[in-house]
Amino acid sequence: MIELSGLRRHFGATRAVDDVSFGVAEGHVFGYIGPNGAGKTTSMRILATLDLPDDGDALIDGFSVVNDPDRVRLRLGFMPDFLVTYPNVNVREYLDFFARAYRLRGHVRARAVQRVMEFTGLDVLADKPTDALSKGMKQRLSLGRALVHDPAVLVLDEPAAGLDPRARIELREMIRALARRGKTILISSHILTELAEMCDTVGILEQGRLLAVGTVDEIQGKHHVTPRRGVAVEVLDGADRLAAWLTGRDGVAELEVEGNTVRFVHGGDRQDEAALLRVIVEAGFGVVSFTPRRQSLEDVFMKVTEGRVQ
Repeated sequence: MIELSGLRRHFGATRAVDDVSFGVAEGHVFGYIGPNGAGKTTSMRILATLDLPDDGDALIDGFSVVNDPDRVRLRLGFMPDFLVTYPNVNVREYLDFFARAYRLRGHVRARAVQRVMEFTGLDVLADKPTDALSKGMKQRLSLGRALVHDPAVLVLDEPAAGLDPRARIELREMIRALARRGKTILISSHILTELAEMCDTVGILEQGRLLAVGTVDEIQGKHHVTPRRGVAVEVLDGADRLAAWLTGRDGVAELEVEGNTVRFVHGGDRQDEAALLRVIVEAGFGVVSFTPRRQSLEDVFMKVTEGRVQ
């Protein structure tokens, strides 16, 4: 449903998007991650037909953003990182305006506006001025605007930026619900823990170049990132003794002691962790909890990128 092929966009000497290629299957959620200035917004603007590439192409549901922009706009909903509101316009009027822009008419338009307000929870605020909405409600309105013409593909630029924890959770649930309905979603965010929970695959961008694409496990394999798991062991007492006992054991590194908890990185698999827990208990330590943690998307991001800017 989304396909980028050799996409390039340069601004003078700056290569904002430099030969980027990837695809997103129908009904999948793709996480687009990278530092500020990596080229995420530029490539998303190209997908939304708000900019043109210097070379390459991007397809939405098989239609080119270069050759068939009108068809692309009917199939794509774009949620920018900032919502522009208008004075003296309420929520219903705002959504109705954009429904008209997509040439929805009569009862079809009214049903589309009502459907979007109910999905985003804005129906109770239908008569509230848009410039009086909270940040969370404005993000819901922005999502509603992107959904009003029922597109097959959504491109969301930093939708969770500036939201409080409850609003982020509610937004995440809405995105999951849209994916279950078959929407194909490309989403950028700096909140990598949330992306990891939502996304089927991710793409890591830096200095305009796509460094890695796939699941977290696939990226680890392709880029020779050694899979390591963080482990936290809480004991009744003797955390310092446990840390000393663990020092030098195969596969154990980066030991830290915090109160009665010893944290370290373990290079083994789940069977190795089970064996390690057994020998810790057999050594006489009173284990209260033994908590392994898989390498996260944040860990992989830090391994693959180098922190370069342009």
